[in-house]
Amino acid sequence: MAVTKVSSSVHFGPRGSTVSSRNGDATGRWVPNTDVYTTDTGLVIKVELPGMKSENLEITVEGSRLRIAGNRPDCCRAANCSFLVMEINYGPFETVLDLPPGFDLGQAKAIYVNGFLRVDVPPARPSQAKPTKVPIAGGN
Repeated sequence: MAVTKVSSSVHFGPRGSTVSSRNGDATGRWVPNTDVYTTDTGLVIKVELPGMKSENLEITVEGSRLRIAGNRPDCCRAANCSFLVMEINYGPFETVLDLPPGFDLGQAKAIYVNGFLRVDVPPARPSQAKPTKVPIAGGN
């Protein structure tokens, strides 16, 4: 399972990895560092977000897509400072993950501790659907 990071989206698929600019995209949003891996209990998404409060994070699910967004305020520097180096991203951020099949986002659980957001996604249960007959309408 390869991971491709394009702008603010992460896609799983056969392509190689490409990483976007660290300083954000054309919309002014930045993309936090993200690890995605599997364990015996499912898929784990770990996002590096120091300086955040959990109430400033938003996680939404749409189909097989997981979106993590928020806004990290820049409230600890002097108003008239002059940067020599600036590597910490502030402001709005977003990362979008298109998850591979076989995981149940409806059962995902998230926790934010020590600057890391961790989302655990269990494997999907096999469908227990019973076979059904599809009626065929007569054409004559």
